[in-house]
Amino acid sequence: MNTKYEANVNEAVEKFKAMLYSQLERNERICASKEFIDYASLDTIIIGVCGGDGIGPRITKEARRVLEYLLADEVKNGKVEFRDIEGLTIENRAAHNQAIPDDVMEELYACHVILKGPTTTPRAGDPWPNIESANVAMRKKLDLFANVRPVKVPEKGIDWTFFRENTEGSYAVGSQGVNVTDDLACDFCITTTEGTERIARLAYEYAAKNKKDHVSIVTKANIIKTTDGKFLRICEEMSKEYPQIRTTEWFIDIMTAKLVDEKRRTDFKVFILPNLYGDIITDEAAEFQGGVGTAGSANIGKKYAMFEAIHGSAPRMVAEGRDIYADPCSMLRASILLLSHIGYQAQADLLERALDFCMFEEAKYKMTGRDTGATCAQFADYVMDTIAALSK
Repeated sequence: MNTKYEANVNEAVEKFKAMLYSQLERNERICASKEFIDYASLDTIIIGVCGGDGIGPRITKEARRVLEYLLADEVKNGKVEFRDIEGLTIENRAAHNQAIPDDVMEELYACHVILKGPTTTPRAGDPWPNIESANVAMRKKLDLFANVRPVKVPEKGIDWTFFRENTEGSYAVGSQGVNVTDDLACDFCITTTEGTERIARLAYEYAAKNKKDHVSIVTKANIIKTTDGKFLRICEEMSKEYPQIRTTEWFIDIMTAKLVDEKRRTDFKVFILPNLYGDIITDEAAEFQGGVGTAGSANIGKKYAMFEAIHGSAPRMVAEGRDIYADPCSMLRASILLLSHIGYQAQADLLERALDFCMFEEAKYKMTGRDTGATCAQFADYVMDTIAALSK
């Protein structure tokens, strides 16, 4: 054995050991959590609104306006309450050197669902400390294990729903890697039985309830044999409980190609993916719908849920004074998912019809991100006017 690196290896082993214990403890917690919240039984559904940073406050404000318009009666009678949560800016998170400061986390815990704008995640070379992504931290702390992202393009025959595992994979401990030496860095990937079973169950239940006849399991299990292999085996076992649904297995590299294959892509319906692959492929899928600026996502747990845009905070738009032209469609798509999740399906359907009309049918206002198009507020007004017209 080469003892030259013994001190480095021993230090890395201690960090790895601590990470393993924390993940084993997390696994015990998620195994103990069994029941989903029943929103219909709540006296008041509390919706926390987090603007985030960059263009986040701008687009979140407009999504909230639309939600308040749709839920005006529920707000008036006390069934729904909106709460502002201000502390998710990069400046505040950096000042506390936390992905989510403790006081902000307490505010989030007091809500049932959260509408969240984009937040900046520091990268190498940024003037911020190396804090974890606020999204990743929120998903872990609230145990939001399922990232659900729908993509629909009717004229192309595309009707996809992605179920991305949200709390494990390469992202679970993405900030806990080890620089063993100056020449060797090591990260970790996590897969648990309970974590995989619950995302698989949610995906198959969705497919069954919505008469989706095809579920695709996406991994790289031929190469990442331990963690991806476990994920695949558990999903395969789950599929046996749903014999009416056709299940296919794909490797992530070929799946990215098949999404652009016009002969094959219309066959896909529901996808189950580990965290990293789901993040990548849903951005690709969103391009068919008009780009990541048009796509929202749901982050579902058993006690909490969070709804957000899938794009970043676009600080350059703010620096250039263009944030007033930011496209709110991603947050409005997320709002559709929020309404559906808390039991207001009629309002969700109405918002979806209005948004499809405003984006694809009449399209009176174009969102360009510049003064060549509509402002964020103008587009939100357009959506509400359309809702009013459709309600008559």
